[in-house]
Amino acid sequence: MPTLDDILEQIGEFDFFQKQTLFVLCLFSAAFVPIYVGIFFLGFTPEHHCLSPGVAELSQRCGWSPEEQLNHTVPEWGGHGASFGSRCRRYEVDWNATGISCTDPLGSLAGNWSAIPLGPCRDGWVYNFPGTSLVTEFNLVCEDSWKLDLFQSCVNAGFFIGSMSIGYIADRFGRKLCLLVTVFINAVSGVLVALAPSYTWTVIFRLIQGLVSKGGWLTGYVLIAEFVGSKYRRSVGIIYQLAFTVGLLILTALAYALTHWRWLQLAVTLPNFFFLLYYWCLPESPRWLIAQKQNDKAMEVIKRVAKGNKKQLPLSFQNLNSEDEDGEKLKPSFLDLVRTPQIRKHTFILMYSWFASSVLYQGLIMHMGIAAGNMYLDFLYSALFEFPAAFILILTLDRIGRRYPWAVANVLTGGACLVTALVPDALYWLKMTAACLGRMGITMCYEIICVVNPELYPTFLRNLGVLVCSSMCDLGGIITPFLVYRLAELWHELPLVVFAVIILIDGGLVLLLPEMKGKTLPETIEDAENLHRQERSKEKMIYLHVLSSEAAPK
Repeated sequence: MPTLDDILEQIGEFDFFQKQTLFVLCLFSAAFVPIYVGIFFLGFTPEHHCLSPGVAELSQRCGWSPEEQLNHTVPEWGGHGASFGSRCRRYEVDWNATGISCTDPLGSLAGNWSAIPLGPCRDGWVYNFPGTSLVTEFNLVCEDSWKLDLFQSCVNAGFFIGSMSIGYIADRFGRKLCLLVTVFINAVSGVLVALAPSYTWTVIFRLIQGLVSKGGWLTGYVLIAEFVGSKYRRSVGIIYQLAFTVGLLILTALAYALTHWRWLQLAVTLPNFFFLLYYWCLPESPRWLIAQKQNDKAMEVIKRVAKGNKKQLPLSFQNLNSEDEDGEKLKPSFLDLVRTPQIRKHTFILMYSWFASSVLYQGLIMHMGIAAGNMYLDFLYSALFEFPAAFILILTLDRIGRRYPWAVANVLTGGACLVTALVPDALYWLKMTAACLGRMGITMCYEIICVVNPELYPTFLRNLGVLVCSSMCDLGGIITPFLVYRLAELWHELPLVVFAVIILIDGGLVLLLPEMKGKTLPETIEDAENLHRQERSKEKMIYLHVLSSEAAPK
């Protein structure tokens, strides 16, 4: 009986229909960006200080410049307001009192500056920002700054929980249904985030977005990977992730144009409603239908692909009836991920790789942002470094394979972290070059694991395997802020040293995975278990061929 890959060779492994499907799914990939990294703009914390009644009137009467007003009325103001006291404490004085000197207001009030008591910001804060963010609207600063961390932690917690449930739904009920359900819930909850009347409701609706959005994004990735031939899986995977990078640039432009967080949230959410049109644009995965013994429906999809590619399906390929047609449908189970030795090994290595990639990807951005300047330019530059990573992989993955470029990317990232940490600040150009190489290297790691993860699991278990393994990425996202900010208090470069150790360990582990270059996707547990044996058999065949050639008479 011909396999789906045999049929795709006849009707087009990556022709017009698959390219059209990839394009519409790339739009979906780009729309995931605001949920994954939108906190960078939605939760921006601008420079701020306590609002003190009477200061504005006094400043106007005395003709102070904004900087003079801060120096005279804000405690511990050092030019940039970097200290906790300047942002979260105010002088307990009556700025409306008569006889206040314009040259030395505090001296005229108390005589000795050190004797003036400090108090909390009872009347709110003044923010040096023309727009609004979650921070400025709900005053998530000082004693309440932890609430911004909670907001982002809830998104990652949603990613983690959703990775388990959405993966099961996609493998149990189909990729298309899962995609449409997650799109609808994501769109509705995203609008509710923009309309939320309080911080509590904002967190609740954002958590709901987290529950469905990442699972939907990975389901789209699996769907397009199952529509193309084996030699094109790498290309479509990288292009799908490249669309995410394009989404980073679009988000930067939108955030620059829409400085009020509610309008920005609406602008990035409303396009999701158009993705409901996928009900008519996208068919179900034929690989999933075959795995579920729905061969008639699978053949309908195959004929639709052939028609879209303007190819004729040969008569000998129009029958997908298999011997075990009446057998029991394969149902995904979490135990299947650890029941057999090879799949168990793949699962644990992939889980660590997802964790390491997440910690490094987000951690490097956070570490560079500790002393960030222009947030729009910083975000733009970091996004641009993802493009070279994609082009390098396009040139290497099909020529060299998956494992060795992956290991090299890990070593490059680890080495770059160590160089950035150990090189003195005087060699600024070298530190920046190493930091850029580290960002490029970890982007390569992220893109390779997205290609390899679905390749190592059988069809009925593929979506569940991807989402369970990638859930470690969400755990990494939860702990990364603590690694960066707490370790940096001990030594500014200490997080980079820890990152280097984490990623270099991953560089060794990935070499234990089987090479998937040019191989067909496994359809059953047995296929997945035999992936490493295929490599050994190939090596033995080459060895025997060499021996027979040497023994042949000349």
